[in-house]
Amino acid sequence: MKVLLVKPYTELKVAKRLQEGFLHLEPLELEITAAGVDKKHITRILDLSVEKKPADLFFKTIREFCPDLIGFSAYSTGAHIVNDLAVKAKAILPESNIIIGGIHATLRPYDFNYSYISAVVRGEGANAISDIIKNLEAGNKIGNNTNILAPEDIDFEKNARENPPSYVDVKSIPLPRRDLVDRSKYFCIWTHSDTGKLDELFPRVASLRTSLGCPFSCSFCVIHHVMNKAYLQRTPEDVVDEIENLKEDYVYFVDDEMFINIKRVTKIAQLLKQRNIQKKYISWARSDTIAKHPEVFKLWKEVGLDVVYVGLESMDQKRLEDYNKKTGYETNLKAIKILKDYGIMLHAAFIVHPDFDKNDFKRLEADVIALCPSEITFTVLSPSPGTPLFEQYKDQFICNPFKYYDCMHTVIPTNMTIKQFYKHFGRLYAIALRSNPLRVNKIKVKLKDFFRAVIFGTRYVFSLYNIYKDYPATMHPLKNDELLAAAKKEGFSHEE
Repeated sequence: MKVLLVKPYTELKVAKRLQEGFLHLEPLELEITAAGVDKKHITRILDLSVEKKPADLFFKTIREFCPDLIGFSAYSTGAHIVNDLAVKAKAILPESNIIIGGIHATLRPYDFNYSYISAVVRGEGANAISDIIKNLEAGNKIGNNTNILAPEDIDFEKNARENPPSYVDVKSIPLPRRDLVDRSKYFCIWTHSDTGKLDELFPRVASLRTSLGCPFSCSFCVIHHVMNKAYLQRTPEDVVDEIENLKEDYVYFVDDEMFINIKRVTKIAQLLKQRNIQKKYISWARSDTIAKHPEVFKLWKEVGLDVVYVGLESMDQKRLEDYNKKTGYETNLKAIKILKDYGIMLHAAFIVHPDFDKNDFKRLEADVIALCPSEITFTVLSPSPGTPLFEQYKDQFICNPFKYYDCMHTVIPTNMTIKQFYKHFGRLYAIALRSNPLRVNKIKVKLKDFFRAVIFGTRYVFSLYNIYKDYPATMHPLKNDELLAAAKKEGFSHEE
């Protein structure tokens, strides 16, 4: 059997600018899924997100490769693209089976209830694709449990809406097939240095997952809904074995929250030290975890932890309470100091609420300057599909809430006009880039890397200033109720 696994491309300019300039990670979800396919079959991964003419390459590939099984992975922003590619692929290869997986498929499988789709996969792809292939080979029904739903089944809609997926034993999830992608295409800008210079500003980076899910339930986050509140953890030995076998010297931990189990992450660090594995790491961590366990981050610094992404979200206590963050302003301050004391670069992530006014933006600008030098990024509060927050705002969407769900485009009304909102939003990023540790600490880099950073940084900031142009021109001067009225006239809804 021939199997083709496909990651869709993005249409949004801001996402493209981010991927080409700062961060483009390998399609780990497809690499893991591919590992679930028996090696007697021919398997390919097609990552359209790294291609200049993705649609052309997709159709060329399916005509030449003629896969028997085509599997797509989709975030909400790519759901409409996947549906479009799937229906056209089915027309070209009518005998091929097409399956859809990923976060959107897990949360809203009923959005893929079409006759040209053979199955919708929820949860882990590797385990599901193994079952799917066995079912196809045996001539059985392709979907036979809550994780593999077939649109042809009479109970598809009922099961999709009422029966949550089950989660497999983490030990049964295979290691990713990293050999199926061109690894030279994946990188992350690395601005931290203990020596004052960097040999590589854009090193090749390997993605690695040590756990799945998060036990917390922040109001804006979709993870605990995707995982049905499960939190799965790989053993320290398993994690370190994978790290040791990576070809790359730079590792990006893609866990939703890696440092929850302090005993486990301590053991991972101890094993890295015992085996003398010398690599550089980026990871996410909560501010309260850092504040409670500074000794763990001191140990991790010793084994190569360079950058920690922290969802500070806000330095305003009321906002933190509204987001159900379970942390506070003082905790954020303590975590910031600990990372600074240990020489770990803080990557602070803040949420910009659509209800921001000029004063809110000014206060956040002051927070950015106070954190200097740090890496700082911002997202716009966006109700995540599949969450109560999404249902709360379902009658207030000003655009397609799936197509524009990139946490950069607001999907609900702003307190000021959209054009004014993104003028201030773009300014935040401009200030953050000027406060970047690469510049403030005068880190020495190769001249070509310096110019690359300047060029792509400038492009990215301009794309942020101009996000408002992605909305109909008639909406630019509107705000609040006017935006909502215009959106309803356009016919946007959460079922679109």
